[in-house]
Amino acid sequence: MAYRELIGDSARGEEYAAVRLTLDGDRIVAADAPGLDRSLEGLSLLEAAAVPGEMLAADALANAIAPVFTATRRAGRIAVAMSGGVDSAVALLRAAPNAIGVTLRLWLDPAGPSAERACCSPDAVIAARETCHRLGLPHVTLDLRDAFRAIVVQPFVNGYAEGLTPNPCMRCNGRFRFDALVDFTERAGADVLWTGHYARIVERDGLRLIARGSDDAKDQSYMLATVDPALLDRVAFPLGDQGKRSTRDEAAAAGLAVAERAESQEACFLAGDDYRSFLERQGLDRQPGPIVNEEGTVLGSHDGVWRYTPGQRRGIGLAAPAPVYALRSDAATNTLVVGPHDALEARQIAVRGRLYLPVRRAEVKLRYRSGAILTGVEATGDGFALTLDRPAHAVAPGQVAVLYVDGAIVGAGVIVGSTG
Repeated sequence: MAYRELIGDSARGEEYAAVRLTLDGDRIVAADAPGLDRSLEGLSLLEAAAVPGEMLAADALANAIAPVFTATRRAGRIAVAMSGGVDSAVALLRAAPNAIGVTLRLWLDPAGPSAERACCSPDAVIAARETCHRLGLPHVTLDLRDAFRAIVVQPFVNGYAEGLTPNPCMRCNGRFRFDALVDFTERAGADVLWTGHYARIVERDGLRLIARGSDDAKDQSYMLATVDPALLDRVAFPLGDQGKRSTRDEAAAAGLAVAERAESQEACFLAGDDYRSFLERQGLDRQPGPIVNEEGTVLGSHDGVWRYTPGQRRGIGLAAPAPVYALRSDAATNTLVVGPHDALEARQIAVRGRLYLPVRRAEVKLRYRSGAILTGVEATGDGFALTLDRPAHAVAPGQVAVLYVDGAIVGAGVIVGSTG
């Protein structure tokens, strides 16, 4: 008979815990796991993932079972993506009792000032696991730190080095996070993945598409726009028809400890730091170069083009009779181009990405916090071209253009250029 041995450990400061498990198939036949609330012997991996205990002991158990975790398919089982916050906790509450929580542990800058607030921090992982265990539900942590750094963080750094203004959260959701979560849903024998996002899924022309949440103030559909529609038959957003206050009230009524937990920050890997400080730590130099106007006249000098984004006014350091704004940067020549506010206007925008449905007219959002603008849409070889009904300001290459028709996302892609 072939047995497998799993070993996991965890440490904080001088405290340390370890577990050693012997498996026959997915059944634990022997366990050295001090600090847990009950014996693991005779349990499946799914059952073991629901066993609580002292924090480090539970962490060690999670680290042992996650790399090999699978579960036999069961109709009605729901995998719930857990961030450690209130939104995913309420999603879990609704999915119980046939739910399994999953949290991604992602890379964080260890020099950041407030890593504990990030949605993928060790503290967030612990909060997510404890929420599951209080409800008697299993929880699995997927350690994806190396892959996240390669697929999300390094392109963010490279983008700024190339003079772009990248959006790492879009890359994380569209190419990384949901792929990993849907894959886990399959391994966990679940029918569907639930997340706590404030968005909805609708069907248009036989295709499932992400759509705006019902609460405009909390709508998160933009951040999910690059998720492949092919994944959406395995995904649901149970909070899409309500607002944040309703979610907090529901969590408080259920006695969940995360009911008033603060919102996690965007760009979690910055760990609460300014992106410029982060980029310096990642090797981008403060290399001086010229500041020029649109005619090429040198007006002054800067300390690194990656420190300036289109539309930026503060920090340019020029004494001028009228306000000047960063218009664009040329990383190849280390040149920052500045000009008046009117020079930031753009009506023609080129986008590299996908149209999920063929459209000629749509609303477009060019940043998460920007308002929607009506636009003409023309498909191109690698994406689409936009002709805006009214000019947009400070259109930044590297940001993401998201197209909506009747509230549903019909296309998305990275902005590669714009003209007036």
